[in-house]
Amino acid sequence: MKRIYFIITLAMTLFFMGCSKQIDLAPYTSIASNTAFLTADRCLLVLNGVYDAAQSGIYDPLNGTANSVRGYPFGAAAVEQEEMRGEDMVNVATFYAVTYANTCTPLTPNNVNMWKECYALINKANIAINGFTTAGSTGVLSSSVANDYIGQCLFLRAMAHHELLLHFAKPYADNNGASLGIPYRNFPIESQVSVDLAKTLPRETVAACYTKILADLDQAETFLQTGTAGLGGYNTYYATKAAAIALKMRVKLHKGDWAGVITEGNKLVPTTTINPQNWTSVVSPIGGWKLTSAVDGAFTNNISEESIFSIKNDALDNPGTNASLARMFGVSSTATGGRGLCSISPILWNMPEWTCSDKRRTILYINGSDNTGATNKFTLKYKDPVNQSDGTPYIRYAEVLLTLAEAEAWNAASVAVATRSIDLLNTVRNRALAAPLTDAYTVASFATKNALINAILKERRIEFAAEGKRWGDIHRYATNATFGFNGVPDKMISGFNVISSFVCGGIVPATGTPAIPYSDYRFLWPIPQQERNTNPIVAQNPGY
Repeated sequence: MKRIYFIITLAMTLFFMGCSKQIDLAPYTSIASNTAFLTADRCLLVLNGVYDAAQSGIYDPLNGTANSVRGYPFGAAAVEQEEMRGEDMVNVATFYAVTYANTCTPLTPNNVNMWKECYALINKANIAINGFTTAGSTGVLSSSVANDYIGQCLFLRAMAHHELLLHFAKPYADNNGASLGIPYRNFPIESQVSVDLAKTLPRETVAACYTKILADLDQAETFLQTGTAGLGGYNTYYATKAAAIALKMRVKLHKGDWAGVITEGNKLVPTTTINPQNWTSVVSPIGGWKLTSAVDGAFTNNISEESIFSIKNDALDNPGTNASLARMFGVSSTATGGRGLCSISPILWNMPEWTCSDKRRTILYINGSDNTGATNKFTLKYKDPVNQSDGTPYIRYAEVLLTLAEAEAWNAASVAVATRSIDLLNTVRNRALAAPLTDAYTVASFATKNALINAILKERRIEFAAEGKRWGDIHRYATNATFGFNGVPDKMISGFNVISSFVCGGIVPATGTPAIPYSDYRFLWPIPQQERNTNPIVAQNPGY
């Protein structure tokens, strides 16, 4: 397929990189900002350019070599960095050593590029929102199409700001969001006037950022099309109404707003009694999203009826050999290009809550060579290391169900165990059980409300392993004495590859990478020095 370059020319780039990068559309052309919104076709190219910025911006190694593409922010990097910040995967070689050991500085590429490319995405979304608003008012686009495009950009803007909060700010639970968050940029930076305005805006509080994220998502929900599950394309690679609602659920989960999660979740999950033994019968009233019948069904390029929102990659446009998930997370192989750089940890594999007969153990994981030639444990969720075409999963219906289950469990009165929460948990878990009729959870499985919450959190680790969800859970529970780790948990030593240590329910060997307390400055990533040089009003995180 032919490719185009989408170019929005900025008067000043400030701390943003240029907006030129290939996307998978025809014909080959170039569009300047003053003509980008003059026709409906060009407006669609602009929209695709914003998604392209979400998939892969320009990666700067900060060592004087040429810039490249490595899936920042959401084409691959968000998944990889969040997994390497947690304990359920292992950094095999030196590739992710800085993230894995929490030794970031204001000058290390991983945190610098996540900041830089999230804000580059945000700026493109803001430019596009203004352009689509004008195109709708002048008749270039119908009001419904203009609103849909605006809604998609609002979704991506919210998504990027929330990702930044997870890495550079304390969790909402710490003093109800009173800590420093990030600058929330809701206007385009494309002139000297807007550059000067941006330089006057300091970091807002975490609470203020969450308020603005949720406002963006409320508006996005109103504007976006419903979409249809299982059709892929516009229904999965472009944000729909269900995607905005599901992301609101995630954001409210991070706030600890259990009632708010339930309100949003009831839009996507039937409020009538559900049957966890027939997991495909639980269908979203909006868009028809549901679980696939098999545990690996969602990972056929991440465009199934379970895949509410995924980032598109293909053979011509992907994060590249130094980032694509199938190569980083898959078995090392000269034939396929797999690099075996990130393996599964025995901390996850040996977890007693993960039953030995669980189908996910055999269907979604494999023993194979890592980057050093040793036998290690790898995920099979990403299937195409040759062409690197796996879509990147961002929101699955399984997350909707488990998010709602967690909120229902927390929202139950006193120490009560919420039966709806158990049903939702079982709907996801039963799909993987060899004998769901006998092995499913019941009310009797949980002596307390906390026991149910713990089971849900463990199920999230099992179900979303290698999908970039682990750091978010560590972050939001960091200050919780019952379920948190009071910081970054200890991990296996970098390069761990003793395959005999992987034993269902077995003892986890000595870890080797020490925990980092929440009070330690390294819990947060530092604000990039290039941002501080250009925009000193953006305060640095203490300790850096």
